[in-house]
Amino acid sequence: MAKKKNFPLRIDPKLYEIIEKWAHDEFRSVNSHIEFLLREAVAKSGRLRKDQRDKHE
Repeated sequence: MAKKKNFPLRIDPKLYEIIEKWAHDEFRSVNSHIEFLLREAVAKSGRLRKDQRDKHE
């Protein structure tokens, strides 16, 4: 597996609470849920090739 890039993320506390509950409902950590949501948005926009999607599902 490729090494993951670390970076600080500043986020509105109310938004964090929503994502935290959503992550819990989906049995994910907040970090992995944010990555999931970003990957989903990138794929939906057509910026993620099919072969790249398959590697991370």
